[in-house]
Amino acid sequence: MAEDIKAKLRNYRTAPFDTRFPNTNQTRNCWSNYLDFHRCQKALNAKGVKNAPCDWYKRVYKSLCPIAWVQKWDDQRGEGNFPGKI
Repeated sequence: MAEDIKAKLRNYRTAPFDTRFPNTNQTRNCWSNYLDFHRCQKALNAKGVKNAPCDWYKRVYKSLCPIAWVQKWDDQRGEGNFPGKI
């Protein structure tokens, strides 16, 4: 049992420290990584390249952002009224 927990902790990945966002409030970090993921995805899709390099941004924003925010932003993108520049 203890080895199983140790293995899970060893493989656990969360957002690393980002010097652009040194404060405790990570809202801007969440927002920036969400935008960066979709910008990266858009750029690589335009070139016809796989999106694997973009997965890092996705992992970071998934660990920082509340699920409700991400769902709202995804809905806004689908409706065409998303406030960010992608």
